[in-house]
Amino acid sequence: MSGSSGLSIRFWGVRGSYVVPGPKTVRYGGNTSCMEIRAGDECVVVDCGSGVHDLGKAMLASGRKCVTVLFTHTHLDHICGLPFFAPAYKPDFQVRFMAGHLLADIKLQDIFERLMDPVLFPVQPVVFKECAFHDLKIGEALRFPNGLSVTTECLNHPGGALGYRFDFKGRSIVIITDHEHGERGTDDAVERFVEGADIMVYDATYTDAEYRSHVGWGHSTWQEALSLSRRAGIAQPVMFHHHPERSDDEFDRLREEIQTLFPAAEVAREGMLLEADAAARMLARPMEAREAPVGGR
Repeated sequence: MSGSSGLSIRFWGVRGSYVVPGPKTVRYGGNTSCMEIRAGDECVVVDCGSGVHDLGKAMLASGRKCVTVLFTHTHLDHICGLPFFAPAYKPDFQVRFMAGHLLADIKLQDIFERLMDPVLFPVQPVVFKECAFHDLKIGEALRFPNGLSVTTECLNHPGGALGYRFDFKGRSIVIITDHEHGERGTDDAVERFVEGADIMVYDATYTDAEYRSHVGWGHSTWQEALSLSRRAGIAQPVMFHHHPERSDDEFDRLREEIQTLFPAAEVAREGMLLEADAAARMLARPMEAREAPVGGR
């Protein structure tokens, strides 16, 4: 499309905690965290939950030969698909793995070796011949040759986690998952980080009512996602990191409730493709729809 930024996000896994296959999760999906960001000719993967298996197959089928993989953090639900990411095994496919939440004495490559220890997995990461590992510093910006910029922000999660912001040709997508609201300093930093984004993917594991018995678990609510979106001028908030026990029918009802309050909002589902240009155009919706009251601070 002429004048299009070409910035988009596709969801390959949307669940948190553990994989939930079965008849109750067909429409929204049962795979854990995996997202694909496209910015022109650049492709960036965020997290290698179980959904990365199908993404890897799609990449090989497309003829692609390189990709950057970013990790929000390395809890099991965000890395369990790593041993099944086929491009990493191909000698002619270059993969750059990056993370920035780890302690100084722990390297990203160490995590791979732990996950693929011979006791746990029959193939060791030494076979990842064309893979590079890079440990990011908080606040470090990544610059891609085509102009894509990726910046980071600390999130509130046990063991640490990173939020990512993708800026390209005047459009932006931010990913804030595995984050618990309520810590004022972090909340203020996150709000500044996401300000004005066209699409914000946000940890909406709980409802406000459920959250009361899960304080300290490292996750947030869909009500807080909408509240933050209004404060920060987000065009399209997207609920993500779904509670594994929530069914498709429950999500249908939840989506209806959310869109009554914020018509442009979405509930992530596997296969969903969202474009930053389209999200930006949603800001033209009627003001009264944007100002419907929601929960949160």
